Amino acid sequence: MSVKEVHIIGAGLSGAEAAWFLAQRDIKVIIHEMRPQHSSPAHKTAKAAELVCSNSLRSDDASSSAIGLLHQEMRQLDSLVMQAADVAKVPAGGALAVDREGFSSFIDDKLHQHPLIEFSIQEVAEFPAEEYPTIIATGPLTSPALIKAVLDETGGECLNFFDAIAPVVYKESIDFDKCWYQSRYDKGDKFDYINCPLTQDEYYAFVDALLTAEKTEFHDFEKDIGYFDGCLPIEVMAERGRDTLLFGPMKPVGLTDPHNPDIKPYAVVQLRQDNHEDTLRNMVGFQTKMKYAEQLRVFRMIPALQNAEFARLGGIHKNTFIKSPVVLDDLLRLKTKPHISFAGQITGCEGYCESAAMGILAGLFKFCELTGNSVPFPPQSTAIGAMYQHLRDATNVQDYQPMNVNFGLFARLPSIISTRGKKIHLKGVLRKEAYCQRAKSDIIPWLNKISSML
Repeated sequence: MSVKEVHIIGAGLSGAEAAWFLAQRDIKVIIHEMRPQHSSPAHKTAKAAELVCSNSLRSDDASSSAIGLLHQEMRQLDSLVMQAADVAKVPAGGALAVDREGFSSFIDDKLHQHPLIEFSIQEVAEFPAEEYPTIIATGPLTSPALIKAVLDETGGECLNFFDAIAPVVYKESIDFDKCWYQSRYDKGDKFDYINCPLTQDEYYAFVDALLTAEKTEFHDFEKDIGYFDGCLPIEVMAERGRDTLLFGPMKPVGLTDPHNPDIKPYAVVQLRQDNHEDTLRNMVGFQTKMKYAEQLRVFRMIPALQNAEFARLGGIHKNTFIKSPVVLDDLLRLKTKPHISFAGQITGCEGYCESAAMGILAGLFKFCELTGNSVPFPPQSTAIGAMYQHLRDATNVQDYQPMNVNFGLFARLPSIISTRGKKIHLKGVLRKEAYCQRAKSDIIPWLNKISSML
């Protein structure tokens, strides 16, 4: 097969996956990345696939978790992101968390070392000409110039929401006389999480401080932009009720303080390992839009963090996504310019792995387009197929929002099944397990079709 060429704009997770899928199948790839020539408010390095928010890829349980199932499917597709995650893994109970530096370095090295992948360091401010097959995988932090091009072409079918980043604490600055190691319900290794307890009085003083702290102000043109519910700033959650955090990131259930085993903590802040050396700890669920000085003041009200030093404070940035069901076709191509495809978070999928998985699909679709292979669409009974279906579902376009993979997106299962003459009600964990079992079976023919392509 003669070598063909695809241009990919953006070296984030989805762009990296699309490039890897194509290059592994003898398609030359040119990745256009604006960093380090131009950066974004959230990026800190020039490496591909930098994780700008959490270091967690969430649950790795493929038996009853939609995201864990997606992990497995991506591994079956030779996902570069999952290769990196498995190499850079750090302890996190049942979750798959990674050392940020090791994760992005692995992907960056693989892309730069591939003989069919070339990097072009430049900002792309307009759509490439028709003779250049292109995948736009610029993510939620797409440059203003390229966003203008998207808006001009789609007639304004482009939306925004704000995403917030959690702080990272130097582990050596934590007061271990006032916290302890334990995974919730003892799932995983006991050292996976550091738990910082608060009494009832300490908790409500903390909440009051959150509510009155100075926050980052939005520009006038940003004030109508909402948040993604899966990544709310901690103070926005607190605004919904003074007890809200007790049922969210500060819930005390499944934990016992060995310093005071007979007294249940009223609230708990968990710190998750953030790097391989375990010198940094991420404040789980503590995304914030508070100003930096206020973060120092408020977060040091947590007793175990009274002398905490921060490697990174929380922040907030604007995410941008298009109305994919309206402006894209079944191959994730722009309807008005079919040589342009879109992949990743800019399409309206939320989450690291969801974005990466859509990069794999965009690479697959572009490969079929260039080689004349018939397109094998993923079954909606699989995690990757369910995520793809979200991008194609036009039933509720007016309220189209970014979505994490979840079983509500999958092809429906019956409520009752018969097995060995018995009727079984599929509820709770049983239902989740049934979704996973069906997906693992249904994905095999689809994978075989991809493997048989020339």
